[in-house]
Amino acid sequence: MTRAPRPATKVAATFILCAKPFRLSRVSLFDTHGATTDMKRFFLPCSLLTILAAPAVAQEMAATSMAEPSAEQIEFFEKKIRPALVKHCYECHSTEGDKVKGGLLLDTREGSRLGGDSGAAVVPFKPKESLLLTAIHYEDGDLEMPPKYKLDDAVIADLEEWIAMGAPDPREKQTEGKMPQLYTNTIDLEKGREHWSYQKPKKPAVPELADASWTRNAIDAFVAEGHAAKGVTPAPDADPRSLLRRLSFDLTGLPPAPEEVERFVTAYKENADSAIGETVARLLASEQYGERWGRHWLDVARYAESSGKEVNATYPHAWRYRDYVIDAFNADKPFDRFLVEQIAGDLLPAENDADRAAQLVATGFLALGTKSLNEQNSRQFRFDLVDEQIDTMTQAFLGTTAACARCHDHKFDPIPMADYYALAGIFLSSETLYGTPNGQQSRRATDLIDLPAAAKSLPGLSLGELIDLEYQRDVLNQTAEDLQSQAAEARRNGDDDAQRFVGRILATRTQIGLVESKLLDYTKDGTPRLLAMGVLESGEPFDSQILIRGEEENATDGRVPRGFLQVVKTGDEKAIPAEESGRLQLAEWMASPENPLTARVLANRVWLWLFGEGLVSSVDNFGTTGEPPSHPELLDYLAVRLVALDWSVKDLIREITASRAYRMASAFDEADYEKDPENRSLWRARPRRLDAESLRDATLVVSGQLDPARPDGSPVAKVGTGFVGRNLPESTFETESAHRSVYLPIVRGAVPESLALFDFSDPSLTSGKREITTVPSQALYLMNSPFLMSASEQFAKLLYADRGLRGADLAREAFYRAFSRPPTEAEAAEAKTFIEAFLAMAKAQGMPDAEARLLALTSFCQSLLASAEFRYLN
Repeated sequence: MTRAPRPATKVAATFILCAKPFRLSRVSLFDTHGATTDMKRFFLPCSLLTILAAPAVAQEMAATSMAEPSAEQIEFFEKKIRPALVKHCYECHSTEGDKVKGGLLLDTREGSRLGGDSGAAVVPFKPKESLLLTAIHYEDGDLEMPPKYKLDDAVIADLEEWIAMGAPDPREKQTEGKMPQLYTNTIDLEKGREHWSYQKPKKPAVPELADASWTRNAIDAFVAEGHAAKGVTPAPDADPRSLLRRLSFDLTGLPPAPEEVERFVTAYKENADSAIGETVARLLASEQYGERWGRHWLDVARYAESSGKEVNATYPHAWRYRDYVIDAFNADKPFDRFLVEQIAGDLLPAENDADRAAQLVATGFLALGTKSLNEQNSRQFRFDLVDEQIDTMTQAFLGTTAACARCHDHKFDPIPMADYYALAGIFLSSETLYGTPNGQQSRRATDLIDLPAAAKSLPGLSLGELIDLEYQRDVLNQTAEDLQSQAAEARRNGDDDAQRFVGRILATRTQIGLVESKLLDYTKDGTPRLLAMGVLESGEPFDSQILIRGEEENATDGRVPRGFLQVVKTGDEKAIPAEESGRLQLAEWMASPENPLTARVLANRVWLWLFGEGLVSSVDNFGTTGEPPSHPELLDYLAVRLVALDWSVKDLIREITASRAYRMASAFDEADYEKDPENRSLWRARPRRLDAESLRDATLVVSGQLDPARPDGSPVAKVGTGFVGRNLPESTFETESAHRSVYLPIVRGAVPESLALFDFSDPSLTSGKREITTVPSQALYLMNSPFLMSASEQFAKLLYADRGLRGADLAREAFYRAFSRPPTEAEAAEAKTFIEAFLAMAKAQGMPDAEARLLALTSFCQSLLASAEFRYLN
C-alpha cells in the first residue's frame, strides 16, 4: 500500500540549504557581539526562511478537506480505517446496529463529521478536536470507546494519521447497511477488462518522424512524438561529466572515480554512443550494481529485520533474503524466474543444494511483513497475515491493490471479494515461517526453514558462550518455578496480594523464551544452524470462506475455490490440484507473458529507477484510481521488449540508457515549462536528489572510507532474537559502519538516522516510489551530525595529509571527487581565499599550523559535502 499523502503544508518555517549548485560562502568566525567563536565549530550557510501566513494555511486546509480524496488516501481508508470502524465501532454506531448509542453514526462520512451527543467525532486536520481520538485514547473516564477494551496502538495511530491528513472518506451519504450472509458479486468483469492495464500489451509500431535526427533508438521515437504533441523542444544533451555521474549513481549508487571521469570525457568526444555503451556494460558487471538495484526491490518487498507493530520482534535471519535479492540482480536472473522463486521457490526443482537454499530463502518475500504477534485470536492473526501477503504481492508484481477487496468488492477496480478469498485460500494453505520467540509478549512464534549445508554460515558460539546461555536458561527456569511456588503458597494462605507474582512469572517466562530461541539457532557444539524465513506447503490445503466485512467471526457458509484474479485472463492458467496450495500456479500465472500487468509494472519500475518518475506515476497502482501512462505506446513497447529479452533487467537498462531521452540535460526552458510544467512529455532530464543510501555511500567514497566488501549477516543477526524497545534498546544495533547502506540494520521503528532523515522508504509498506521532502532537520544533519563532520575531516586528510595537495591541485581533486568535475577559475580562487582567510584567523589565535590547516580544509570539505550539487543529479 502506498503511504497516504501528507496534508497541506503547515510548517511555519523551513530552511533551504545551499540553494545554488555550489557557492562557497565566506563564513564569519564572529558572533553577533563581535567575539571570536570556537574555531572548531563550523556553520554552513543556510538561507531563505519562508514564513507561511496562517490564514492562507487555514484556507488551504479547508479546501483540501472538501476536495475528493486522492487514490492513495482512498486506499489508506479502505485498508486501515474502514476495517477498524467496522470491527470496533459499527455494532453501536451504525444504522444497522442493535442501537445507535450517543446519537453517533460512524458508518457514513457525514455522520462521522457531524458527531453525536458529545460533539464532533471527526474534525478533519484537527486530531486534538476530534472526540473519536479522545475516546479511543481513554483520556476521559466518561468517554471511552470501545467500552470493553482499548484499541491496539497501531489502530490508534492509523486513525490519528487519517484525521491529520484531512479524514479522507469515500463513503457516500447513504448508509451502507449490513451485508447479507450470502455474498453477491457486484463487479462487471467484462466492463472492468476495458481498462487499459487489463489489456495485453501489443508491440506498437515505432512512430515515423519527419525529422529523426534527434533519435538514437525506438524509445526516442516515442518520446519525440510526445514532444511534438506538446509542442516542446527537447533539452540538449548533458555534458559528459554530468552524464557519467548520472550513469554511475543510477546503476551503482556511487560516484565515479576522478580518473574514470576524464577517460569517459575523452571516449565520449570520439564516439558518444560507444562511450555510453561501454560504461553501462562496466557498471552493470560490477558487484555494486546488485547492491543498488537490489535496494530498489527491497523497497518494493517492504524488507525489514523486525516484525514492527506492538511487539517488535527481531528477524535475525532476514539478511538472507536481502543477499538473495542482491545476488539475483547481479546475476541478471530473469524477472519471471525471480518472481516465481519468491512466491513458490520451495516448490521448484533445484540443480544443487546451493540453488535449493536460494529458492527457499527467496520465499522470505512472503514472510518479512509486519505482524501483530500479540494477537490473541489465532484465526484473526492468520487472516491478517494472509492479507499482508496478498497486499504486498499484488502491488509488487501486478500494480494492483487487491487487498482492498477483503471487506467488500473493490470500490474502484474489477476485483470482487470472491477473488480476494480465492487468493487467501492459497496462502491459508501455506505455512509461513518467520521465527520470533514465544512468550507472553509474542503468542505467534513459528519455526524457521532449515537450509541445505551449501547455505552461507555465520560465526558460531564458543563453548563458553554456549555454556553461559544454558546456565541463564537453567537459572531462569528455577526462578520461574520458585515464583510459581511462592504464588501457590500465597494463595493457600489467603494472601489477597498473591496476584503480584503473575507479572514476574510472565516476565521470567518471556526471558526464558528469548534464551531458548537463541539456543535453537545453534547446535549442541555451538555451530550455527542454517535457518531462513520463508513459506512451505501446509499439510492440508483448503479453500477459504468469504468473511463478510472482513470479520473472521462473520464467515459465509460456502467456500471460494482457490484461484486468481478473474479480470486477468492469460489463457494459460493452470488448475490448482486439490493436494497443493496453488502458490506455484499463482506464481506462474503472474509470470506469464500473457499477463497484461506484470511486464508493464516492471518496465515502469525500471523507467522510474532511471528517470526519477515512472511513465505511470502511481507505480504501485495500475488500477482505475491510478494515473494513466504519459506514453502508453512506449510503456507497451518496453513491456513487450522486456519479455522478448527473456525478462532481462540488465538488457532493458542497456536499451534505455542508450536512448537520447536518457542523456538529455536538465536545462530549464521557461517556454517549455509553461507548456509542460510536470515534464510528463520528457522534454528535459528531471533534476533528482540522491536517495538516502546514495548520499551516505557517496560521502564514504569521497572521504575514502567506504568498505566495498559485503559483511557477514547483519547487525540484527549478531544481536539475535529479542523485542525492540523492550529487552533490546534501539541503540543496540550497530549503525556506524563503513559498509554500504544496503547492509545497515533495517529495524521497523528504528531506521538509522542517516537514512530516515532523507526519506528512506517505510519498511512496513510496499514502496515503489519514495517521498521527497525538504525539512530543516536535513540541513541540521548536514551541518552538525558526527557522521558528516567525521567524513569531512577524513576528506580533508585524504587531500592534504595523504596526498600533500595544495592550492589549485587540492581544489581540483576535491571538486572531482565531490562533483565529478574540475572547479571553475572563480571557484578555485574562492576556495583559496577561504582557506587562506581561515588560516590567518587561526594563526592569530595561536593555533598550530597543522591543526589550523586541517580545520580549514575540514570546513571547506564539509561545505562541498553539504552542497546541493553534491546531493543532486543534473
